[in-house]
Amino acid sequence: QMQLVETGGGFVETGGSLRLSCTASGNTFGGYTVAWFRQAAGKEREFVASSRWSGGSTYYADSVKDRFSISKDRANSAAHLQMNSLRPEDTAVYYCAVGRPITSTTRTPSAYYYWGQGIQVTVSS
Repeated sequence: QMQLVETGGGFVETGGSLRLSCTASGNTFGGYTVAWFRQAAGKEREFVASSRWSGGSTYYADSVKDRFSISKDRANSAAHLQMNSLRPEDTAVYYCAVGRPITSTTRTPSAYYYWGQGIQVTVSS
């Protein structure tokens, strides 16, 4: 079992930045893919970014490419999502997820076994 906790959300103005963190307990990220999803009010959960903990390809949704970046802090077993140039449409609850997807399913929520509780990010216009 793995428990995931997201931190770092909050309120920011358009153009601002936030850094989300995801920490694991009960197990480590080794051998897994760590991903970020988000869900805006009244919308389906959507893929944001993913990266294999052991290295390899990192994927981003087109809507966040060049603004968001995912990084790994191996010393502290934490994954981060740096979000820059935030826009009102980035407002959502952000979730950290861990699983072992194949390339074709890395953007699919059902490919992930473990989920955090989610954290709110609000971007004012």
